[in-house]
Amino acid sequence: MEKITRVGVDLAKRVYQVHAVDNVDLTVLARPMSPERFLSWALGLPAGTVVAMESCSGAHHLARRLRLMGLDARLIAAHFIAPFRVQGASGKNDANDAAAICEAASRVRTRCVPVKTPDQQGWQGIHRLREGYKEERTACINRIRGLLAEFGLVFPQSPDALRRVLNDVLEDASNELPGVMRLALQRTQAHWRVLDDEIAWCDQQVKQHVRADQAAARAAQLHGVGDLTASALVAAVGDMHQFKSARQFSAWVGLVPSQNSTGGKNRLGRITKRGDDYLRTLLIQGAKSALLAAPKRNDRISQWLLQLRDRVGWQKALVALANKNARILWAVLTRGIDYDPEHVPPVPQCKLPALKEPQPA
Repeated sequence: MEKITRVGVDLAKRVYQVHAVDNVDLTVLARPMSPERFLSWALGLPAGTVVAMESCSGAHHLARRLRLMGLDARLIAAHFIAPFRVQGASGKNDANDAAAICEAASRVRTRCVPVKTPDQQGWQGIHRLREGYKEERTACINRIRGLLAEFGLVFPQSPDALRRVLNDVLEDASNELPGVMRLALQRTQAHWRVLDDEIAWCDQQVKQHVRADQAAARAAQLHGVGDLTASALVAAVGDMHQFKSARQFSAWVGLVPSQNSTGGKNRLGRITKRGDDYLRTLLIQGAKSALLAAPKRNDRISQWLLQLRDRVGWQKALVALANKNARILWAVLTRGIDYDPEHVPPVPQCKLPALKEPQPA
């Protein structure tokens, strides 16, 4: 155990594949273990030993337990691990994955995922449940529409329009709906109401989170960043100081253009769409509402946004505002200040080199 300096662990529900190496990268241990056996084995590792895992389900919980043991637990994104699998895609198994994780952890340029706190994971769970309820509600509404269309009952494609007429349709005896179908649709309608109540409860919890959390309250001050986006931002990121610059944060969200540059020629493409899809979607959707309300405001960002929309179009203006909001969020949260829509960044001053006095001949 004293020879081990780095450990790679491939996580699963009932078995962990462990790959341990020494200070010259020679394999010391490569075997599967149960979760209980692994935790008892990890107690014998020297303090500060690097234990790397793929950022997946249960990884944050295990990383917190390993850090309490004095170990250096690290989480690595999956796309950083795949290139180190020597056998390639055709040789994927638990042992090769654990060895690739161990190899990726040795690289200085490998960026690790910050370990989330239980509170962060809890609020992320609220957002995940809300998205699940939304998808289930959409499926429920489409199911009702499809069943009614079988009997020639077609209504406008709007949940509110269907909600207004559904009770009358179920009570109307002149249509062809049989009795058993009326009962089934009534139960489906009740399920629709339950889903609405669950989404409303999630929204209420999100509002309480924004009111109680100072960072989320500051984030919600931006135009195009509502309670949902502010809460999701704090839950997903936590400490914004983990990003060195505003651009690094916007790149993590996936709002910067992709590059295919070579030979000194810069070729920029579409946005990378990396990072948290949910957070990026909220930022772009919030930018849409900000753009719609921009003609009613006179602040500097709204005027810039309107000029940009006229110059490059609607869609590019939305992504540009989402990118700008991401950068402003980094500045606001790292400096601990309130958002000022009229803020003008200072112009950097260039320092000229001091002139040397002429030497006497």
